[in-house]
Parts: sequence; structure tokens; C-alpha cells
Amino acid sequence: MIELDNVSLGYNHRAILHNVNMKAKPGQIVGLVGPNGSGKSTLIKGIARVIDLFSGHILIDGRDIRTIKRDELARLVATVPQSPALPGAFTAFEVVLLGRTPHLGLLRYEGGNDLAIAWQAMEATHTQHFAERRVSELSGGERQRLVIARALTQQPKAMLLDEPTANLDINHQIEILNLVKSLCLEQSLTVIIALHDLNLAAQYCDWMVMLNSGNVYAEGTPPDILTAPNIKHVYGAEVCVYPHPINKLPTTLITAGENKREMT
Repeated sequence: MIELDNVSLGYNHRAILHNVNMKAKPGQIVGLVGPNGSGKSTLIKGIARVIDLFSGHILIDGRDIRTIKRDELARLVATVPQSPALPGAFTAFEVVLLGRTPHLGLLRYEGGNDLAIAWQAMEATHTQHFAERRVSELSGGERQRLVIARALTQQPKAMLLDEPTANLDINHQIEILNLVKSLCLEQSLTVIIALHDLNLAAQYCDWMVMLNSGNVYAEGTPPDILTAPNIKHVYGAEVCVYPHPINKLPTTLITAGENKREMT
């Protein structure tokens, strides 16, 4: 369980998020949506303790994260950043094995158990077939799956993902989110994910938190949150929202502006 109680976060003494309250449970994907600058990435950085709290409390299984040592926090929570910096000269397996670092003592090297855990994470993410390839040789989708494998190697209870589908084509977007969904259910992970694409968020998230100007504007299930009035208020966009023809989840449709050029 991850719980935020009146959390305010920001940078250089300037608050970006104000008095945020939310919960995320095991086996549940909580989606963060909102326009650029609304605080999605800031919220993920706060939970990961990349930035410090201005006020409030972030609790993991009832424990304040400020009382948890860094290495223990890394064993509890894994982060998948939006644009991960990976060493191009490393092999894919070497990158995944870095996920064992929080479990190693000072001057201790990886043992057989660590190698087995890393390989299992690669099997779960379908990355084992390029384990010996250099990171510099991998595609964007392959790198993203690799970062998720590294996160799994930490054996966390929770996973934070910041725009994991950014800059990926639709096939790789679906592949990544199918993977996250299956891992969430199979391993009972608590997952918090920031997404720009409202249709992807509707299909994969169990609960949604819509941010606007540093505040929680609304939270609930996708049908509760993804309504035309909510999207108009938060994004300033005129859209139509219809039930998906197969699963009835909300589908957001846009139309071109009034001044669109006529096609001939």
C-alpha cells in the first residue's frame, strides 16, 4: 500500500503539487493523468524520494518514507523513468543485474541467486533473447522492457513508471502496458503510472488520479474520470467520449478545428 497524506512537493522552495491525498493498493494500477506541468513526474519523484517533501506524509505499508533507509526503499519501490540513461557499452543482462544492487552489502558481488533472479526478470519481460547484446544496439521498445526487467530484479513491492510508452509506436505501447498489467496481477505489485494518452490510461488503469495545476482535480475509475467536461476543464480541449465498442471503457475522440483545410 502506498498512501499520500496532504503531500506537497516541488523544487527550489517552489511548490508544484499541493495537498495531494491518494492511495494505491497491491494488484492495482493507478494512473496519473493531466496536462504538461500538472505534477505527474513530480509526484513519482516524491514517492521515490528523488525530491524531498515540502509537507505531508508518504507512507509505504504504513511507514513514512523519510524513516526508511535508501537501500531498503529501493528494495520496496522500483522506478522506471521516462528517459532512462543506460550505459551503451553494457550488455542487456549486465544492465538488468544492476537491479540487485540494493540487495548487496558493501564490497559484495552478485552470486548465483542474484544471477538467477535477474534471468527470471528477463524471462518475465521477454528480454532474455537479447541478453548478450549491447544496450547501444537495442531499439526504444527493447530498452524500455529492459528497464522494467531491471526494476523487477529489485524484487520490489511497488513500481513507479513515468511515461513508459513515450516515443514508442502503438505496437510497443501495447506490449509494454500488457507487460505491466500482467506483472501487476501475477506478482501483486502496486503500480503507479503517469500517462499522457487518455485512451491507453482508460484501457489499463484500475483507478485514475487527474491532476490540474498541481492539485488533484478528480479521482476514480476511468469512466468516472474520463468525461468530456473533465477533459475540457483540465486540458482545455473539446472532445467526444464514447464507450469502447468491445469493453465499454471510455474512448476519447478528437476532431480537427473549424479552420481545417478541405481535403480534395
